[in-house]
Amino acid sequence: MTTFHELHHADTPLLLPNAWDVGSALAFAHAGFPAVGTTSFGFAASAGYPDGYRSSKQATAALVTQLVQLPIHVTVDIEDGYSDDPVEVAEFVATLADLGVAGINLEDSRSGHLVDPAAVASKIAAIKHRSPDVFVNARVDNFWFAEDSSVDAVLRRAHTYADSGADGIFVPGITVQDIPSITAGIILPVNVLAHPTMTVAELGKLGVRRVSSGSLPYRAAVDAAVGITNALRGNKPLPAATPYWEMQSHLMTFRQG
Repeated sequence: MTTFHELHHADTPLLLPNAWDVGSALAFAHAGFPAVGTTSFGFAASAGYPDGYRSSKQATAALVTQLVQLPIHVTVDIEDGYSDDPVEVAEFVATLADLGVAGINLEDSRSGHLVDPAAVASKIAAIKHRSPDVFVNARVDNFWFAEDSSVDAVLRRAHTYADSGADGIFVPGITVQDIPSITAGIILPVNVLAHPTMTVAELGKLGVRRVSSGSLPYRAAVDAAVGITNALRGNKPLPAATPYWEMQSHLMTFRQG
């Protein structure tokens, strides 16, 4: 089986779907994806909380215990590690690693604002010391939150995280014109969110090595649910969907191990 690290160095970018529950992860696995990530937004929104306020720790840990039963790699969005203490963050990641998690995403922001990169670097170093095989995808949020949002600022943070042991750099919110400068300036695999006008192959030609769906599937699923009920209300034709018994069969097989 190709390792999770190796998936970032293939001929084409790793396309990573992000799940918010067992059902969505099962669907991605049955669709043939070699790895699945989680989405903190999907977790938080499902429980009625905004994203990024350390609200998803318990839900993340609970879901991971189930997702690691899938025959694919699992990487977990842990926001900022749910703590300011690098040791606490490293211990939480070690718990996930012991369950079988292949990687984690670690943000360099909290509650919508950038934090000191030195603090993030300390967390990364602690994680890699405690769990050296876990793929640490360090998220650089300058563009995402429009704070100090220049290529040079992003590269400075990325280099700090690389020096601390990060295995990949995630730059959400990046514009297409900035992608070549970012990928050329970072030796680690660069991860971006799916782009509305560019294919995964086109992003790969710009040097991107991983493309995440992020919370898009969750948000699209919510939109689809509203669309279906609106169609019912408006006496319009309904869209096709995976049969109930097919999904039930997948869940029964999953539960039986």
